Amino acid sequence: MGGISLQMIDNRISSDWWRKIVEHFVNVGDAFEIRCWKEELDEIRQASLCGNPTEDRNEVSVKGVVTSELLAELLSDEPSDKSIYNKMTKYFTINVENEKCFFCSAHYGTEMYLERVSDEDILFFESVVNQYDDCFSVSIDKE
Repeated sequence: MGGISLQMIDNRISSDWWRKIVEHFVNVGDAFEIRCWKEELDEIRQASLCGNPTEDRNEVSVKGVVTSELLAELLSDEPSDKSIYNKMTKYFTINVENEKCFFCSAHYGTEMYLERVSDEDILFFESVVNQYDDCFSVSIDKE
């Protein structure tokens, strides 16, 4: 089991890579947490269709179980607000846990962290990101 850390460093890249990774590591029935800034009302409303929101100081956390609708949304959504970030997703943070791994997409998908991944999953990840020369800073920890 290993770990992967990724930082997107090319702001012109499409979200194709992000979708491939999500499709591989996230499944219907997985436990999820989506974190949004309090002012992201549309995102909170959308995430709340699949889970229960809880407010803390600056964010709203929505926890639930990945539905086929949520997974389809993640795999098809193309954020239009790219003024600050080249967003891969409209959600600030997406955490998913399943038998395969712990998956974290942070800063609108511009950072990704995977823990407890198998050697096969690391090979899959590498096959996806290696197609995008010099677009990422990646650290892979094979335990």
